[in-house]
Order: sequence, then C-alpha cells, then structure tokens
Amino acid sequence: MDTSRSTGARSAVLFPGQGGFDGAALRRAAARHPRVGAVFSRLDGVTEELFSRRISDLVLGARETELKDLLDSDPWASQIAIYGAGLAAFEILRERGLRPDVLAGHSLGEITALVAAGAFSPEDGARIVASRVTVIQRHGGVAGRMVALTTGAGRTRQILDLLGDPGLAVATENHDEQTVVSGPADALDKVVAIARQLGVGAAEIDTPFPFHNPALSPAVPEFAERVRALEQRPLALPVYSPILQRHYEPGSSLADLLAAHFTMPVRFAAAVRRLREDGVTTFVEAGGRPALAKLVRRVLPDGDVRSLPTLALDGQGELALDRTLDVLREAGLAAGGTGGSLGDLLAPAAPAEVFTAYWAERGPALLAQIRDEVAAFAVRHVPPVAAQAPAPVPAAPVPAEPAPAPAPVAEEQGQAGAAPQDRELLFAELRALYADTLEYPEEVFEVDVQLEAELGVDSVKQVELLSRVSQRYGLPPRDPAFRVSVYDTMGKITDFVWEHLNGQRTPQPIPAAG
Repeated sequence: MDTSRSTGARSAVLFPGQGGFDGAALRRAAARHPRVGAVFSRLDGVTEELFSRRISDLVLGARETELKDLLDSDPWASQIAIYGAGLAAFEILRERGLRPDVLAGHSLGEITALVAAGAFSPEDGARIVASRVTVIQRHGGVAGRMVALTTGAGRTRQILDLLGDPGLAVATENHDEQTVVSGPADALDKVVAIARQLGVGAAEIDTPFPFHNPALSPAVPEFAERVRALEQRPLALPVYSPILQRHYEPGSSLADLLAAHFTMPVRFAAAVRRLREDGVTTFVEAGGRPALAKLVRRVLPDGDVRSLPTLALDGQGELALDRTLDVLREAGLAAGGTGGSLGDLLAPAAPAEVFTAYWAERGPALLAQIRDEVAAFAVRHVPPVAAQAPAPVPAAPVPAEPAPAPAPVAEEQGQAGAAPQDRELLFAELRALYADTLEYPEEVFEVDVQLEAELGVDSVKQVELLSRVSQRYGLPPRDPAFRVSVYDTMGKITDFVWEHLNGQRTPQPIPAAG
C-alpha cells in the first residue's frame, strides 16, 4: 500500500556518501532483516568478478569490520560497503511499506539513489561505484584527501584564496557552519593550519580520494564511457541531485551527469531547503551512521521536520532502524510489521553473534531456496483466479437451436476476455496490468526488466499477477512443474501467454481422406 500518498505526507530518503558506514549497525540489521544479506549477496558477484573478493565476507563475515578497516584495505571496499549499506536500508524501508516522494544522495549516495529509483540494477550500481574508484586511481587521485571545516562556504573560500592553490576546492557545503575542502595532502595541511589560527575547527573525512575537485577532470571521459556501457532504465521515483541542484529529468544521460560530479561541489544544505520548500517534512537516511540525519536538523532546526537515521546505533546501543520504523508507522508512512530479531525467532537459544555469522554465510542461499519453494507451492495451491481478479464474464445463454460454427474472429478470443491478435498489443495490455497493480509507471516495464531483481516484485506477488493474467485470458491451469522464477521478465511473461493463446487458436488438423 502506498501509505505516504494516502496520508498526504511527503517524505524523502537520503543516501550518504563518504563515512556512511557503520559495521556494527549493519551486522545488527542483518541479524534482524534478511534483506541485508540478500542485497550484499547480489553485490558479491560483482566484487568477485572485479576484485576476486566477496564484499559480504568483508562486512558480514565472522570478523567485525568498521570503516577504518575498509579504508586500510583496497579503496573499492569502503565505497561498495557504503553503497551496499544504503541500498540494503532502502530495501528494508520499502519492504516495510515506505513509499518516498523523492530520493536524494550525498556525493557517492547519488549513485545509490539512482539505483534505488530503478535507473540501474544493483549489480550495475556496484560496477559504477567500482569504476569510480578504478578510474580515479588511474588518473592519480590517490594522493589527495578531504577535510571538514567548521565554517561556512564563504569564509572557507577566503581561506583557499589566501593560499591560491588551484588544486584546492570546496567539495561540499553541508550546512552554514560546515564546509568540506578537497585537494592535495600538503595543501590541506596549510588549510588546516590557517583555519586553526582563525579559530575554525578541522576534521579529516574518511575517504580514499579528494572527490569533487577540478583536478579529477582527466578522469571524467573514461568514467562516462564506462557508465554509458551499462543499461540505463527509466526512473520509477523522482531523484533530486544536490550537485546539479535539480531533479534528474527523463531521457537524461546519467553517464555524463555522474561523470560531471567528479569536479562539481555538493550543495547539500541548499538541496535540503529545496526539498522542504517542496513539502517534504520527513527525511529518512538510508545508510550507516546518522550523518545526514544530523545535517538535516542543522539545516532545518524547526520542529515540524522529522530526520530519522537507520543503520546506526543509538546511545543505548540499539539499532536506530527499529525506532525509525516505529515512527514511520505512527506517522502512517510505513506498514505494520513484526518486531524482534530474526535470530530470536529462528534460533532463540543461539547467541546473537553466532546467529549473525551463520546468517551471513547461509542466509542468502536459504532465502533463495525459500523463494523457490514458496513460488512452487503457490503454483500448486493458488487458483488461477486471484481474489482481486475482475469478475468473470457471464456465460452466454444456451440457444434453443444448435449454434452455428464460430466465425474466425471468435476463435481469436480467450475464455474470459478478448485476446489481442498481435504480440505487441498483448505486451501493452500486460504492461498496463502490471503497472496498475504494482503502482509503477508503465515505462519501467520494459521487455527485459527483471521483475524481482530490478523492480522488487517478489515471487508471491508474481504468482498473484500471473493468476490475474490467467483469468483475464482464460489460460488453462498451470502444470505442477511450473516455476515462476523462469518467467522473470515482461518479455518472458508475454511469450508464455502468447504461446498459450496461439495454442488455443491453432486449427485442428484436417482428417486424412479414406
């Protein structure tokens, strides 16, 4: 149910960039929410392909891992971990019924936001993040770093002007009293020294590179080319860019825009104010640590705005996500759900850390097995006509005289309704049915779109939709060996229905003479 729109409330989900990872909170969430393990399992294939290591082993394995550990490892590890944590948090929020009005990301988080909105698959999102690291490394970005100053953008630029170093740049404007500078390490040492003389605080940012700096311009064409090779899909949700200071538009080349981010600053405070002007009163940070949630409260101190963290631990060591879900339910922005740990439910006698390690290793495989078994069970036990399906067409009265043979046009009709005579028309009808039922824009249902992997349509919902399709076109009962996972795209579903309809319309062979 689209609860946010039914209440009239407006909400935004924010995705963090550098520093947006909390290993302890992520492990706690993984023990409670299988979706975390499922998301990272999908990213494992990419990191194994590109770096010969599974990201799950690094962040959900037996050894506890924090951001510093990842930064001390290869640069890709921290970036994929931040991306995966944000995506996992969003999947949990969506699973619990949150339907945000807009998404926005901070730096790296814009990639996560675009993936969450459906522009790229989660796997391709990981490839984009990995390419971002690889390309910057190839163009000498390793030597720089980033520093946050406790002053506004105007005063920060005055400090940079004193040095006159073209390698220094204002990278992010977080709020009126925090600005981040990026550049060469030795030049930043001078920035920090001047800032301290002026009474301005300075803190290192946990990041492997000096992002949002004109010095990265040589990396832009190669990165754009790499992203352009990936499949870009229509956005299913609006995405606002704090870098571009506008919404992404349909038909835009995301490859070129994401590449341009390398050299452009993040104006986060201005973006938050714009979203508030658009009516957003609930901001939810999808990712590790409560950094963006705190920034929102600094930018919008008025009391009518909620700013909620997810994958962070509060002062009592509790997972912030639990309280956030409660607040969203109370506000009518999320559906109800059972609380408590997954470990408490499945293995109450096992220590939490033991179950967490077990679930990190075995959880994704168990989830895949359960999905397949539930889908097979549904095929055997869910009748072709779903409860919400349209009422069947009443049977025609029996004529007193034998009816004449049907005209050829009549043979082109299914038992429950008229079937299109053209495959493209059939695809259009199915696309409209799926879009209406799932409340997605029709344009996201392209021929090859993966229903579960890219649109989040689970197997049970797919069985329900196929039941509606079966009733609409009068398809015969499905074979017990039928597996819904085989028909995972709109093109395959269209082929399935088309073959059955053609089978019903195939003329009977003419008996041999004699």
